[in-house]
Amino acid sequence: MESHVQRRRLAVAAVTFILLKCLRKKSQKRKRRFWVKQIYKNRLESGTQLYAELVSDKVEHNFARMNANQFEILCSLLNNKLRKNDTNYRDAITVKERLLLTLRFLATGDSYVSLQYLFRISKQSISIIIPEVCEAIIDLLNDYVKVPSTKEEWRTVSQQFENKWNFPHVIGAMDGKHVAIQSPFNSGNDFDNYKLFPSIVLFALVDANYRFLYVNVGTKGRISDGGVFKSTNLYKKLEKKELNIPPPEILQVPYKIEVPYYILGDKAFQLNDYTMKPYDGTRERGSCERIFNYRLSRARRVVENAFGVLSSAYRVLRKPMLLEPETATKVVLATVHLYNYLRSNPNFISPGTFDTVQENGDVIPGS
Repeated sequence: MESHVQRRRLAVAAVTFILLKCLRKKSQKRKRRFWVKQIYKNRLESGTQLYAELVSDKVEHNFARMNANQFEILCSLLNNKLRKNDTNYRDAITVKERLLLTLRFLATGDSYVSLQYLFRISKQSISIIIPEVCEAIIDLLNDYVKVPSTKEEWRTVSQQFENKWNFPHVIGAMDGKHVAIQSPFNSGNDFDNYKLFPSIVLFALVDANYRFLYVNVGTKGRISDGGVFKSTNLYKKLEKKELNIPPPEILQVPYKIEVPYYILGDKAFQLNDYTMKPYDGTRERGSCERIFNYRLSRARRVVENAFGVLSSAYRVLRKPMLLEPETATKVVLATVHLYNYLRSNPNFISPGTFDTVQENGDVIPGS
């Protein structure tokens, strides 16, 4: 009997010991999780102080690629889309913090780990915030990247090309840009481009003033520019003649011939009724074909220059994005919409950035 009681006591003691050990482990885990959150406990104070310092020192343009007034306007426009409610456990991350965080990421391409210490926001939250804000920016600024819808609007684009680049009947210049990403899991080499790094393609149509008229983002990097173009809605509407482009009109100089309106492309694109490309091969110096190729190249460079300024302003495009293709697509689209939105700001683009043409026809390359 005594041995039975003793065994019961030992069993109870063992169970009690195990329970106490489990409770102790849980207590230690809770304490550790609380310790990690200590990094972010002063977020509200430090975030407000960061923004105040940026405004007072007039460095916000470099920090977020826009001045304080533009930031406040954009913040108010995005308020309803981005505002979150406070809970019993914590204050919500404000719209101002969300927007500033995203703009800083776009401007620098800094890692989420780096941004979490600057903004006192966990990288897990950052991974949710940035795609949300990019999506909201795209939705808000959708009308800033818009294909002309009337014949007069197309003629205006054409006249700007003729006035600025001495190339008539041009309704845009198109090209593709590879944006580096990390290779998606189990994707093999599907995203690897001709330079052998994984990327998605930013395909764009640009006017004579370096403004994006149309963009398509997200095609796998292994697809050529011509192949990307044929997969776009722009190509499908051109084929079906649904873009309200003016019909062919008489070109007064030099031969009074009827010429269609067309888009400028490089050798990667196919020649047809609405696409103009250079002559193949090397042409004789001083020949009409060589002069034609030179002028076409000069006019078409607007799209390359637009890509250059875009990636200079938003350096996230210069680094491999450690993001899934879907998220990287949102990031790229957000930079394009912000670029068009901010072009009205004289400080956004420095003098001498773009190519300029002198009266004698010589081109001074931009920076």
